[in-house]
Amino acid sequence: MKHSLFRKHALFGLLGAVAVLTAVPVAVTVPAYAVDNIGGDDAPDLTAVKAKIDAKDYQGALADLRDLAQDTQQADVYNLLGFTLRKTGDYTTALTYYTKALELKPDHKAAREYLGELYVETGDMAKARQQLASLTQLCPAGCEERADLQKAIDTKVTK
Repeated sequence: MKHSLFRKHALFGLLGAVAVLTAVPVAVTVPAYAVDNIGGDDAPDLTAVKAKIDAKDYQGALADLRDLAQDTQQADVYNLLGFTLRKTGDYTTALTYYTKALELKPDHKAAREYLGELYVETGDMAKARQQLASLTQLCPAGCEERADLQKAIDTKVTK
């Protein structure tokens, strides 16, 4: 109980700190899919959340993900929180959750892809390319996340 209470307070503190920060969202249509690296015994069931994301019910997905985040510190949950917030235009909070996902699991390919896409959408191409470089190291033979981020960067550069 004490540990769960600590996590809730830590999450609220994190959200409070993020609320102080502001960013000017830049809208760019880049296709992205809620794919994650779920694995292990501690992985929550994200089937319903992913169905809501696929249906573009981002507010419903956010409610479910926030409930999950209160009960568990799991990279996939934070990654999908970041993805869903990015889709609603809340880039600052999305950045916080992607960062948290990568703190928990630095080799989380989906979080690297989505963070790179956030940087593309906000016009920070240097940071987007840094995420692409990380994905190149994580999957030198190629992977879906790397290909998707490369496509997002190429699309932005040619516009």
